[in-house]
Amino acid sequence: MKILIFGAGAWGTALAVNAAKRADGGHHITLWTRDVAQAVQMQTGGVNARYLPSIPLPAALQIAHGDITTHSQQADLCIIATPMSALRSMLLQLNKVTCPVVWLCKGFETAQDGQEGLLGHEIAAQVCPGDLRFGVLSGPSFALEVARGQPTALVAASQHAGVCETIVSAFHSNTLRVYANDDVIGVEVGGAVKNVLAIATGLCDGLNLGLNARAALLTRGLAEMTRLGVALGARPETLMGLSGLGDLILTATGDLSRNRQVGLLLAQGQSLAQAVASLGHVAEGVYSARTVSQRARSLGVDMPITQSVVDVLDGTISAKNAVAQLMGRDATQEA
Repeated sequence: MKILIFGAGAWGTALAVNAAKRADGGHHITLWTRDVAQAVQMQTGGVNARYLPSIPLPAALQIAHGDITTHSQQADLCIIATPMSALRSMLLQLNKVTCPVVWLCKGFETAQDGQEGLLGHEIAAQVCPGDLRFGVLSGPSFALEVARGQPTALVAASQHAGVCETIVSAFHSNTLRVYANDDVIGVEVGGAVKNVLAIATGLCDGLNLGLNARAALLTRGLAEMTRLGVALGARPETLMGLSGLGDLILTATGDLSRNRQVGLLLAQGQSLAQAVASLGHVAEGVYSARTVSQRARSLGVDMPITQSVVDVLDGTISAKNAVAQLMGRDATQEA
């Protein structure tokens, strides 16, 4: 199988490295970058110096740049590993391909021109209303650990069973376990909302509120995630799986989480601009939080933790006061 991965950031590179290391995979892996200088650096240096400098690139991994259409014509599977902000433009360039197109990005597109921010499958429905066979690969996965070949489990979601089978065939191995799921909405909602909740958990931990508070935050955050997912058409059990609960646990508690780091830095008194600049990588929760809150309001879904994160990011309330506001809410039934 010829697998083409668009986007040489940390996650795209990690997945390419993991797949290229498989001695019995029988696949040809190409990692595409829009940046010619980055392509040259990776070809000559043997590492992705910006994103994964400690990970050698396998000799079997091909590095490419240039016209997307030319490269995609020869592929059996196209993977989009760009940030969510670039998904629409990538799909526009790939809407004529005959092979499956799968994206890794998690989040909502930023709302524009009075329109609601969209999930990936909603963008695809606008951009590629024809016969494009698409899917999502998501789940609890720090790029560095995947690149190292440490055990990881992901979920491949598509309404086309053949797409799920292709993803599993491409990436399932003794270090990367890939489950199939036909609930694209649930998988995407989990991947988007967990980033916002990871910022909230970073704020909680940065304020030294304790483990009780963290457990409460994660549990009630999962309830918010599930409410939104169900309102958008997801199955609740999907949010209890790898792309929901699993990714939430990882992103909210792992020190490699960029979204968690944003919360920690804000709790330390840094401005949002300072926190984002210090990361050097995209923290999708920063860009998705407001859209998550807007979609929830439009559907009549109560998401107080998410709204508090938006308020902290906007600077309209301090992290400490946001906690007091959440704790001061009226008592209610858990379910």
